[in-house]
Amino acid sequence: MNRIWSKGVSILLVSIMVGGLLSGCTNSSGNGEGAEGENGNKLKILHNWNGSGGSDNGITPVEEVIKEKTGVTLEWEYTKGSETEKVNQIFATQDLPDIYTGPAWGGELDGIIKAAKEGQLVDISDKLGDYPNLAKSIAKENVPPALYEKAIDAYDGKKYLLLQNQPATNEDGMDWLYGFYVRKDIAEKVGVDPQSVETKEDFYNFLQKIKDANLKESGQPVFPLGGFSNGWSVGIGNTMFYSGAGYVDKGDGTVEHNFFTKGYEEYTLFYRKLVAEGLMDPEAFTQTDPIAKEKINQGRIAILAAHYPAILDASKEYVTSHPGSDYIPIGPLERADVDPSRPVDLGIQGNNVTAITSSCKGACVDAALKFLDYMASDEGFMLARYGVQGVHWDMKDGKPVPNKEWFDKFTADQSGKVRKNEGISIGLESITGLDRINSAAGGDIWADQERLDAMENARKILRPNGIHVITAYNPGDVITKSPEWEMLKPSMDRMGDAWKEAIFAKSDEAALSIINDLREQLRKTGYDQAMQFTNENLKGKDIVTVQMPN
Repeated sequence: MNRIWSKGVSILLVSIMVGGLLSGCTNSSGNGEGAEGENGNKLKILHNWNGSGGSDNGITPVEEVIKEKTGVTLEWEYTKGSETEKVNQIFATQDLPDIYTGPAWGGELDGIIKAAKEGQLVDISDKLGDYPNLAKSIAKENVPPALYEKAIDAYDGKKYLLLQNQPATNEDGMDWLYGFYVRKDIAEKVGVDPQSVETKEDFYNFLQKIKDANLKESGQPVFPLGGFSNGWSVGIGNTMFYSGAGYVDKGDGTVEHNFFTKGYEEYTLFYRKLVAEGLMDPEAFTQTDPIAKEKINQGRIAILAAHYPAILDASKEYVTSHPGSDYIPIGPLERADVDPSRPVDLGIQGNNVTAITSSCKGACVDAALKFLDYMASDEGFMLARYGVQGVHWDMKDGKPVPNKEWFDKFTADQSGKVRKNEGISIGLESITGLDRINSAAGGDIWADQERLDAMENARKILRPNGIHVITAYNPGDVITKSPEWEMLKPSMDRMGDAWKEAIFAKSDEAALSIINDLREQLRKTGYDQAMQFTNENLKGKDIVTVQMPN
């Protein structure tokens, strides 16, 4: 995604909704175990996505409908900072929500799987028969095979995790159009056609031209390249140096982690050059989301790296006041070791895993399951995305149609707060079961035509040969089952930090030394044995070795 919230649908300021934090599911009188009181159950939800946020006005109209339908009042917590650190922190400190939902990949997924194996989550296997929408979301045929083995069917018959937003059909798959996007006015000012930028050399020269133009906004310099919070997603230029997948084909029928490839070294040194020569915002890896957006709204980022919906959202205010400054796609850029005519390989799968934690007991568990099953129904799915039927939208000729009053309000609101204060884009869409936005719902009814046109134009440029949805096994899901994984994992978790240290190193030699030191540490902590295990278990299977971000 590939982070879908920070990447996306709404990347907004973090806030906390609804009063004081509770350690468990309680009624209005504060009794434990989710007892029914006058106001029903209160469930605390941790939405573990950095940059997400909720309403400024307490309970929203959408949440009022949820309360009416399920008897549940929601209390939200939103993550500030690292999602991986957050999931590990809550279980270490036992400051647990009733319901957890967060990324279905990486260290975040590893952390919630670890909690399941430690008995810190509620086993729902004996209750799924009463909640068909939840059962459907984790049916074997609805989960990618490696993820099913790793996270869903990994506990001797017990079930702890729900997968959210796995496309129900091919037409429901979302291509987020990750890439580098340049402000149209700046490209024109420096005399470069963005579609003429195809190679890594072209990209570097484009950045250099922007720097040489000495552009300023409000007396401050314009950075040639920037991103959002914590480095998202400036590093997506990796696909110009290796195939983009976490594990690459060695050419002998086996795979190795991209960290050990020559392409990874070249990728690292390329980005070190960008930093050293002032071609990239030096704060890109440390800034918060509000600071990143402030720079965008000040017009201080020439080229943004992320997915297109996030860029369109973040730049809306500036573009409105500066016509012609729209961000438009660069490229398509070359893909290392990939035939140019090949469709773009995308991992389109569920983006959230959801669990009920051990702090939720008795009636709280039943309330949580009732709430989650309702949200995973078609009614709940459309409520989360469209708002309240009869208020925000209505059905006409069998299709959802937005109420013009609310369409105009949402379109005019550049902050996204109006939508959030109605209960849309506050995190509910992260817990709505299979994604059926097109097959069962009506698509994005709130997208204005200008936005739809921009997305379609970017799609034509960046996807000239279409896309290929990855269905193969990901070696990253297999290596975690190796006997060496527990010893190896801390070293694997250091890769991202090592790369950032390397690109800020004082010399190429120092940068490569950082990479090589971690490579040696990985080998000492069982990498070679873990890869042997991985390759043996992937024999005869289709493996992901080429991938673009999504």
